[in-house]
Amino acid sequence: MAKAKDEERSKGGEKGEVGINCPACGSSSVVRDYQRNIVICEKCGRIVREGIKDRGPEWRAFDENQREERSRGGAPMTYTIHDKGLSTKIDWRNRDSHGRSLSPERRSRMYRLRKWQRRIRVSDAAERNLAFALSEMDRMSSQLGLPRNIREISAMIYREAVKNQLIRGRSIEGVSSAALYAGCRKMQMPRTLEEIAEVSRVGKKEIARNYRFITRELDIHLAPTDPANYVGRFGSELGISGETRTKAIELIKKAQEKKLTSGRGPTGIAAAAIYIAGIMTGEKRTQRKVAEIARVTEVTVRNRYRELAEELDLVVEV
Repeated sequence: MAKAKDEERSKGGEKGEVGINCPACGSSSVVRDYQRNIVICEKCGRIVREGIKDRGPEWRAFDENQREERSRGGAPMTYTIHDKGLSTKIDWRNRDSHGRSLSPERRSRMYRLRKWQRRIRVSDAAERNLAFALSEMDRMSSQLGLPRNIREISAMIYREAVKNQLIRGRSIEGVSSAALYAGCRKMQMPRTLEEIAEVSRVGKKEIARNYRFITRELDIHLAPTDPANYVGRFGSELGISGETRTKAIELIKKAQEKKLTSGRGPTGIAAAAIYIAGIMTGEKRTQRKVAEIARVTEVTVRNRYRELAEELDLVVEV
């Protein structure tokens, strides 16, 4: 009986509402629709009641294949916290559930509980390593304005490095920065090594060295960065229109078809394409300004600009 009722609820409705009669036809056969929060008359289809509450158990949940799982409510699991966000946390405010201040005795007791809670959450060297590294990655991600999915992927890469004991002999800051760089590339939202180094506590060379090491040891295969992925961000910082950005992406696609991007830095190609597109659409930006945004030299922009103009037969009036 209970199983059949659960099956009805999983389909979005439940029969047998007690004490409700349809005002139109007088029928007592009604169905609760939990998807729309309404009670419907089974005989004539009239909406009898709206805004109903789901009084079912809180553990009801479904996976991607619509199979029922038993999981309690609460914050979702996350890899960006060393304990995956599953442990409890004692609030720092010395107030009870009603907002009243705690007595001195209870305040002293809560202080001791908080202290032991912090010690229990980080129990061994591996936990301390993860706690420091993930907090460092969260700091860098915040400064770079990276979304949640990149933080999760980067944390998973770092956890794999810890699991395979790749941190020994290397700085935590260097490996965490390399994992963040790899996560950005994997999610097709790349940041340059210079940008990562600006918010990191280690240099560009160390980040690059650790990145090559962990990708090789963890067998992570990442495709070369597409220069078109930089156009949107560089275009926003330069204040150019969507038309100019679209034109720059078209130029990059043509250059890729002719293999002009092989062996060239993606940021230099993106900067040159934006520079050319700006001239074509009347939104010209100086080579110096474009180079500053792309974090390349003016010589690089000039060389890539000449290559694209010659190979793509572009007539550009500077």
